[in-house]
Amino acid sequence: MKSREAGRFRRVVRDLSGPKAVSRVLARTLHHADRFVFEATNGRRTASSLLTGLPIVMLTTTGAKSGKKRTLPLLGILDGEDIIVVASGYGQTKYPAWYHNLRANPDALAQVRGQRHRVTAGEAEGAERARLWRFCLEVYPALAAYEEWAGDRRIPVIVLARK
Repeated sequence: MKSREAGRFRRVVRDLSGPKAVSRVLARTLHHADRFVFEATNGRRTASSLLTGLPIVMLTTTGAKSGKKRTLPLLGILDGEDIIVVASGYGQTKYPAWYHNLRANPDALAQVRGQRHRVTAGEAEGAERARLWRFCLEVYPALAAYEEWAGDRRIPVIVLARK
């Protein structure tokens, strides 16, 4: 769902998530609510998807160092059969841990709208990255602010290809 297609309430919620102070709080807290709602709806929704209308994927990666399975909610934008995730980390200057996990272990599990998919992660580059970045900005314009806040860190665009 593109930003301009969201209802008024969801557009306001999306806009409120853009300021830096709010993003920092959301980065540390929202995943707890997302997991609760995810479990309560049998994997069909998260708190983020209910409030914003954004497509959220529950991504299970394998820890790069620990080897343990880690599941977390991420913005997951569908591009045909692929799922696009962006390692913005709410604009933090360091890469999110899940990004390191996927680089070390690209095979993962993605659950979207109650359906589980085995996926293989690959980082988009060049013209494909540019196309996907523009597409992601249409869905969630706050990524532009995250890109600015990230400083010199280039925000990776990851393609989760279904197996």
